[in-house]
Amino acid sequence: MKKIFALLISLMIFLPLENCAAVDWFWLDSNDKYSKYFDPDSVTVKKKVVTSDGREIAIEIEAWTKTTYSYSGAAETIKNYDIANILPDPKNLAYSLALLRINPQNRTLQYVREDFYNDKDQVVWSKEEGRVKEINTRSFDEEFYCAIVDEVFQMGERDRKRAPTEERWIDLWSYTDGSGKTTTLSADTTTMRLKGSNLILWEWQVTKDSSGKTAEIRFMKKAVNLTQGTEVIKDGQIWTPNNSWQELKDEYDGAYRMIASDEPDYKGLVRLRAYVKNNARWVSRYSLD
Repeated sequence: MKKIFALLISLMIFLPLENCAAVDWFWLDSNDKYSKYFDPDSVTVKKKVVTSDGREIAIEIEAWTKTTYSYSGAAETIKNYDIANILPDPKNLAYSLALLRINPQNRTLQYVREDFYNDKDQVVWSKEEGRVKEINTRSFDEEFYCAIVDEVFQMGERDRKRAPTEERWIDLWSYTDGSGKTTTLSADTTTMRLKGSNLILWEWQVTKDSSGKTAEIRFMKKAVNLTQGTEVIKDGQIWTPNNSWQELKDEYDGAYRMIASDEPDYKGLVRLRAYVKNNARWVSRYSLD
């Protein structure tokens, strides 16, 4: 009897969502390849902790999402998943359902389960336990992340994500050297989160030559210690006209470096300190401290 009961529970967990009940999908975003939806009623806090001051903070959230595909979107998805041997014709991929698991403190998302369907509502391929990935402005899943987190924390994550560029991003500094080459650095406020004295964030750095042509772009995840005035690059990519996007290697091998008062980054440090002071509730929205 115990084995039968366990089997029934397992089937309930992994049965495709649309077969369990009628779902009122909430539309999030569309383009010429994809339309994205989520089910607000499925958002569930799976794990939470109680902080020293008595606050209950979610550390693991799950929810169901839906993605529909145009022909080009289906073709791109098949290529990205390397399943052309299973789905050689993009016309046979209509939509997918996915159970997502989110950790807001690290801004990460994992596809616990994905079911891919044809236009006859038949499952044509499934995948479980996808990799855990951090969400930033270049992530396909950012809209899902923001909507699901907003259901729990209600801090305006989705509004900030969809805000005009000048509201979402803040300029940290701009510097022109003797040759006329100009470098600018901006910070994505949606990714900012405070962990102790460290501000974790993603930055966008663009360098243009004297003629205004883009010579280099750096997209970097940094930890900036606001108290000590140090920083370290945690992750990133670098773009150049000849090499396109490549992994950005930290020249300090993961060690924090001091931000000198006579370099452009010091202006950025001052700007970040001011932003954190004026937006303490936002940068501490998931904090366990």
